[in-house]
Amino acid sequence: MVAHNLAYKHYEEEQEIDYTYLPDPLKYTSVSLQEVIDNKMRLEASAFNLEAKTAKDKILANRYGYDRMFPNDLFVTNAFHAPRFKRNYVEKIVPNSIGFIGSAEMLNINPKPTKFITKKLASDKNLYVKKGTVLLSCSGTIGNVTFVNKSLEKFAFSQHIIRLICKDYSGYIYAFLNTQEAQAQIQSLVYGAVIPEIEPEHLQNIIIPSAPEALKKEIHELVIASYDLRDQSNELLDCAEKILYEELQLKPIEELKVEYFDNSVDLRNFTTNLEDLNLRLDCSYHLPIFNNILNHVSQYCSEIQYLKNPHITKSIILPGRFKRTYVDAEHGIKFIGGKQINDLNPNSEKFLSKSIHNTRLGKELFLHENCILITRSGTIGKVSIVPKHWENWAANEHIIRVFPKNKDIAGYLFCWLNSDYGKELICKHTYGAVVDEIDTNHVGDIPLPLLKNQ
Repeated sequence: MVAHNLAYKHYEEEQEIDYTYLPDPLKYTSVSLQEVIDNKMRLEASAFNLEAKTAKDKILANRYGYDRMFPNDLFVTNAFHAPRFKRNYVEKIVPNSIGFIGSAEMLNINPKPTKFITKKLASDKNLYVKKGTVLLSCSGTIGNVTFVNKSLEKFAFSQHIIRLICKDYSGYIYAFLNTQEAQAQIQSLVYGAVIPEIEPEHLQNIIIPSAPEALKKEIHELVIASYDLRDQSNELLDCAEKILYEELQLKPIEELKVEYFDNSVDLRNFTTNLEDLNLRLDCSYHLPIFNNILNHVSQYCSEIQYLKNPHITKSIILPGRFKRTYVDAEHGIKFIGGKQINDLNPNSEKFLSKSIHNTRLGKELFLHENCILITRSGTIGKVSIVPKHWENWAANEHIIRVFPKNKDIAGYLFCWLNSDYGKELICKHTYGAVVDEIDTNHVGDIPLPLLKNQ
């Protein structure tokens, strides 16, 4: 091969090694034999990680002392998860069905389950939880924490969630489990070569700082108050959606009847006009349910507009892909993804560099109050409205930003897009053979019925 050949030089350039991302420095420590015995004879390094040791040292230095979290008559009196069982899912419209919540969905502000089981199965397998219980994910993603209130107690919960029964100050336990010191201890308990797991009995190794009764009570009551506000928020959202459904005379979408071309065969089949193809030859774009929705709402609304209408939205933005530079929290901007936009308290360990991404942050990435977020890649159609405390956070390029024309229409726009009917119309535009996608043009073509009653 000729050394001065351009193709050869290009090949050499592509083979260069990028040393930008080096492995983390090696961490090491000494472990006494007694520590191994106390840790159930576990020998993997993660069981003795430095973050957990540092966290325990901080708690041991607490001026009010410390205690074991479980079992403890003052803190957690019982910890358990439901038995493993075969999940027999049913349709939502089946009598006596109940929503089934997993460890990711339990973090949502207003969970909308996509899976349902029978109430009898939920009762037989002890899947119900009571108000005041603290929930901790124990499989897959370890350490997610939430607090059971009115919004959650109406559902059944997965066996991959540990239930923590607290005597008095469950809010204090919840607050502690959300701290870095608690999370470091929890992560040191993880076992499993393929799927990470922890068991309720592992929680016996967690220590918790003691505090005066007045302080524990204050923290507990603040947590309770915050979750009471969450309940009120969800009640208002449900009320808004109820008004929308009543004005448009919408029934639950599961009851929407769809007529097919030939019902004599066990195969969905339908026709579409050539003028309606819109250069889309994928069947999912032309499902009859979309026409049924539009035909129905057009009878009860004053008019149907589209999100690209400048009277509805100021702009619809999809950031371009970019190489991310992460920094420590104090030097960066909090950076969230589509998985977190419905979380009550989005917890992200990623922070974008202010200096490197300054231009892109201002033009594309920053979130602003009342902006509507729609996931556009992978899981399509998750919708959220940006609250005030997310102002100037950043979100990744897998989320489309819809900026309403004004504050007056923002809530209505969110209510429609967040409804089952709105989600169907968002997902209509999905394309992609491997990873599902939509783009800003598709979002702009989503219809929005405007009510007769202003």
